[in-house]
Amino acid sequence: MKNVYFYTRAQCSLCIEAKAVLELVQEDTPFCLHERNIDESDEWTEKYALMIPVIEVDGEIIQFGIVDYPTVKSKLEA
Repeated sequence: MKNVYFYTRAQCSLCIEAKAVLELVQEDTPFCLHERNIDESDEWTEKYALMIPVIEVDGEIIQFGIVDYPTVKSKLEA
């Protein structure tokens, strides 16, 4: 099972939409979701502040900003 890291922050409307997409994908393609609030780490804030939401799998960013079901699903099934 793949580990998916979801970088987010509070009060982020794009992040709320991205999490809904991840939950839909998870119904069809099982994975372990690790949600990380970038405000809890200076490193994450510096790296992802202008990109959130960010979805990372195996050290690779598979999508950020506007997240869509087909892209996430295809990347997780690859």
